[in-house]
Amino acid sequence: MCGLVKKNVTNAVSQLICCVGIFNICNANAGPADYVYMPTVTQGEREIDFKYGTAKEQDGTRVNVTSLGFGYGANDYWFTEVYLKREREGSDHLTIAEWENKFQLTETGKYFADVGLITEIEAPLSNDDAPWEFKIGPLFQTEFGKLQLNANVLFERTFGGEDVDHITEMGYQWQAKYRLKKEFEFGLQNIGEVGEWDHWENSDEQVHRIGPAIFGKFAVGQKQAVKYNAALLLGASDAAPDHTFRMQVEYEF
Repeated sequence: MCGLVKKNVTNAVSQLICCVGIFNICNANAGPADYVYMPTVTQGEREIDFKYGTAKEQDGTRVNVTSLGFGYGANDYWFTEVYLKREREGSDHLTIAEWENKFQLTETGKYFADVGLITEIEAPLSNDDAPWEFKIGPLFQTEFGKLQLNANVLFERTFGGEDVDHITEMGYQWQAKYRLKKEFEFGLQNIGEVGEWDHWENSDEQVHRIGPAIFGKFAVGQKQAVKYNAALLLGASDAAPDHTFRMQVEYEF
């Protein structure tokens, strides 16, 4: 599987190290319900996925995002998921259809880091003037005993819509998780935005959010389980919301 990636896994690991190095100086318009992507795929897994996030912007506007999706592990390296998402910013509402595809590029645990790729496309359903968005980026994961580390770099491009600048923005996600036990794990998440990929915003205009997170998984049958994760992210830059709460609940069957 993916022989080319296996031959170049050393380069992938080098990218992971570079990603970690730029975390605190480098996402593109990350919404309050955005979650940290994992690079691994389970063949045949089906899930119903609910996400919610809320944040208060610097101008006092409250942003709420809710989404409901269905995902399927089509094979041992491809997981695909469709969402219906609802965004509310002040008195404005937007309904969005989203298609997410994740590709696992290395065998789990075979190398120093598991490597994946995420692609995501969003299409507005309730506003013809709103732009479409396309996201793509590499995903990395490694483990040290009970400590799991994730690092992702994301690029997002807008197209279509009215009065919209069609630019490619850059962002990042990182997460550190201590796997205390399956039902309860804890850690730290950081999600940020730097602006255009080749022309970053000034540091006071970048958006960086960081805070504690919890995770867990409960079996509810022989092949069914409920997974959860949630985080309270605090603004770590002038342009970031003071507080962002995000959560995700998945029913796997």
